[in-house]
Amino acid sequence: MAWSTRQLAELAGTTLKTVRHYHEIGLLEEPRRAANGYKQYRIRHLIRLLRIRRLVDLGVPLSDIAAMEESDENAEQVLRTLDAELAASIERQQRMREELALIIRCRALAELPPGFDWIDAETPDADRSLLLLYSRVFGPSTMAALQELNSAPRTPVAAEFDALPADASEAARQQLAERYIPEILQQYRDHPSLEDPSAGAPQGQALTMSVVGQALAELYNPAQLDVLRRVNALLEENRRAAPRDPA
Repeated sequence: MAWSTRQLAELAGTTLKTVRHYHEIGLLEEPRRAANGYKQYRIRHLIRLLRIRRLVDLGVPLSDIAAMEESDENAEQVLRTLDAELAASIERQQRMREELALIIRCRALAELPPGFDWIDAETPDADRSLLLLYSRVFGPSTMAALQELNSAPRTPVAAEFDALPADASEAARQQLAERYIPEILQQYRDHPSLEDPSAGAPQGQALTMSVVGQALAELYNPAQLDVLRRVNALLEENRRAAPRDPA
């Protein structure tokens, strides 16, 4: 009893296209043809095809199947490599499930980068968006500093900045900027990487600061942006007034 290509494919639970592809790459030998030119597959072809499909279903790349047949050592190496890849994939998927479980409990966490799932649900949308953007442009040391910094409760000054209306008076903006300075200087002492967060940025400093600048301009209102400008000016004054290192 011999089978046609279509019948062989059906017996193996695959397709004509797949069988022909295995012929093309040399994994499945071509059978003899009948007088009418049709291929005649037999049990050895079906067994071979079923073995190939078994390995493919386990995740073995077609390019490795031939190497596996060359020696037991090759076969073991291919299977161990595949096992390690599967273990890493399972671990990654488990982490994803854990993150999804957190997001199911608090939908707002979907707006934050990984590692910031403990952030207070009351954190302003602008800050959430900034953290998400920062995760794409800042380096690991800066993101680690931001993680630690944001793990603490928001200070009264930060809360006042969040609530600052667009039409806040100049005096209110100046006072808020002045009150921010001691906090920021302390942050710099605790987390030196925050003083120049774009240093070591994977995308380069110019692109990083372009993203940060545009993000601030679009996410904060005019009064908040003015406070940030005043803060930068005060920080610069503080740097100029700081005693120089005699060395």
